[in-house]
Amino acid sequence: MNLQVSCNPRLERCTTVKIGGAGGLALLLLGCSSQTPPATSVPLPRVSVVTVQTHDVPLSTELPGRVAAFRTAEVRPQVTGIVLKRLFVEGSEVRAGQQLYLIDPAPYQAAYDSAIAAEASTHALLERYRPLVEANAVSKQDYDNAVASQLQNRAALEVARINLVYTKVLSPISGRISRSFVTEGALVTANQANLLATVQQLDPVYVDVTQPSTALLQLKHEGASGLLLTTRTGKSQVRLKLEDGSDYSHTGTLQLSEVTVDAGTGSITLRALLPNPERLLLPGMFVHEQIQEGVSPGAVLAPQQAIGHDQKGAADALIVGPNDIVELRPLKTGRAVGAQWVVTSGLAAGDRLIVEGLQNAKPGAKVVPEAYRSANDLSTLPSTVAPTALVNSANPSIQ
Repeated sequence: MNLQVSCNPRLERCTTVKIGGAGGLALLLLGCSSQTPPATSVPLPRVSVVTVQTHDVPLSTELPGRVAAFRTAEVRPQVTGIVLKRLFVEGSEVRAGQQLYLIDPAPYQAAYDSAIAAEASTHALLERYRPLVEANAVSKQDYDNAVASQLQNRAALEVARINLVYTKVLSPISGRISRSFVTEGALVTANQANLLATVQQLDPVYVDVTQPSTALLQLKHEGASGLLLTTRTGKSQVRLKLEDGSDYSHTGTLQLSEVTVDAGTGSITLRALLPNPERLLLPGMFVHEQIQEGVSPGAVLAPQQAIGHDQKGAADALIVGPNDIVELRPLKTGRAVGAQWVVTSGLAAGDRLIVEGLQNAKPGAKVVPEAYRSANDLSTLPSTVAPTALVNSANPSIQ
């Protein structure tokens, strides 16, 4: 039997070949490796984290609403007659006391002149009776009848004068007038149901929105517990978004909330007052109202993409703990502020919250944390309210 040994320096091992006789024995391969190859190491998964910080977070609610005029006056005739003139331009601004229509005054002028004559007659009769009753030349009853007649004629004269004034239909308030619902030559009657026109005061204007009563209760609880700071005046600031999505340039204040909860919807009506010098807001216009409800001091914010939910819907998140070990942390979240959630429990300042690489991070596993980088800065917050304008609603001395 012959033995042949061949060595491969690259593989660092030798191959021994046993050659049999003519019958062709099987080859025997023996490894003579002088060194065992090293095992391949698995790299640790990399995750992106943000370090949790606390902020004084302005809390706001955006609700749909409708614009309403500050004051609305429905112009109706108070006497019956034919409309002779319309004395305004439709859609223009009118002043309080400005004449809008002229109703035919002829019959009312005649009634006024007749009342003047009747009052003058009774006045002259009373003047003649006054010295005569002192001399007992006229009975006391005749004198008293003359006095009563004069008072009645004075009242009739005043009614005739008022009706004559009412032939000039005047604007009750200053504002913008609508189109005219009657034309010259139309017959109108006193206190009719149909309007002549409508005058609306458009600067300022109201914006009415509805809010669930549960949200109002939550705000009151947060204020009573000191979790929410409000303005000293007690009036929240209001901003608007118009129908085209643009921001309205003027800010307003929340004036009142309805004192009764709607039994059908469980909501209350909130009314805000906003300036409208450009007459951009018109009654009936649909807007979105942003109500600044207060400031939550020391709130913990977490990016929405980092918050998950279990099968029961409870919020949770993955945290990089000591020694870079991943931990699953149950959370309680509040409202959304931009692209972040307000976390009421479960997170503290300094916690490293995993934002990206969640699919590679498992609880109990070790990871390599890296600072999160994004085109959108998660730390951006809405503008805060000046600290001097804030008070604690439970204790006004706290600023």
